[in-house]
Amino acid sequence: MSPTVSAVPHGGDLADAARLAAPPKDGWLDLSTGINPHAYPAAIPPEALTRLPQRSRLDALLAAARTAYAVPPGSGIVAAPGTQAIIQWLPRLVPAERVTVVGPTYAEHAAAWRPHAATAEADELPAEGLAVVVNPNNPTGRVHAPGTLRAAATRDAPDGVALIVDEAFGDLAPEASVAGAPGTLVLKSFGKFFGLPGVRLGFAIGAPDVMGRLSAALGPWAVSGPAIEIGTAALADAAWIATMRRQLADERAALDAVLGAAGLTVIGGTDLFRLVECRDAAGLHRALARHGIWTRRFEHAPRWLRIGFPGAALPRLAAALEAVTHASIATRTQS
Repeated sequence: MSPTVSAVPHGGDLADAARLAAPPKDGWLDLSTGINPHAYPAAIPPEALTRLPQRSRLDALLAAARTAYAVPPGSGIVAAPGTQAIIQWLPRLVPAERVTVVGPTYAEHAAAWRPHAATAEADELPAEGLAVVVNPNNPTGRVHAPGTLRAAATRDAPDGVALIVDEAFGDLAPEASVAGAPGTLVLKSFGKFFGLPGVRLGFAIGAPDVMGRLSAALGPWAVSGPAIEIGTAALADAAWIATMRRQLADERAALDAVLGAAGLTVIGGTDLFRLVECRDAAGLHRALARHGIWTRRFEHAPRWLRIGFPGAALPRLAAALEAVTHASIATRTQS
């Protein structure tokens, strides 16, 4: 019986990879998520582990985030144990009768709203009702212009929130951010750009009253001491941030060249992942898994495959793609 392709809605779980292919001798190369392969050099003071998170240190984290994300003084900002935790709370904090998720995009947004409101998915921003948009989008990389989002956020809405903008990949396109814009609630993910998803740190930015309700819902000590210290240092490191943006742009060009040489068409993405189109994405996904490389496929788009940045492992990906391509050619020649 041939192995089946996992239909789980997320990347990053190598248990799914192990069910599809034998563990590679060199270890899995996990390209199923859009995580920076060059992690910020984090250091954790011992006291961050041996005492409860201090309010003064949380204030320092929020100040660093305000500066890094260019949050205006009149807006509130809350830190959370990852943006997923905030997504789960949003339907309880921003009640709405109808919600439109602009997609296809990160599936957890629609999943969180369905039990609480009439939830629809659409290609464009709706004319009315609460809207959720991921900007830049995952997995397509589509970027909505800030002016378009600001205009969409001006309509009347419960609690003054007309638009929820998930800027999980916004570190790569800071010029597109609408953090602090009236009528918006903006989400910021720390782990992707800084390459530290296990830290579990995220932020919400919006009207002070809504942010106050979110803070109360999350409760005291919502963010761990290590996450506070790592986040404060990383968000304040403007030199590292600027250098990393340039480096990832260079690596995107190199990755696109490798993908193009393998006959894959890049149809979208960001500087942390590329979305390619091919005739049999499921087949390519399985073939790469046999080479120890785990990618992300989509049930709703059988020709799409998302490939994260391999960093120093780019030659390994290139070699696997070449082997897969040659095997495919040989099969077609024999048939």
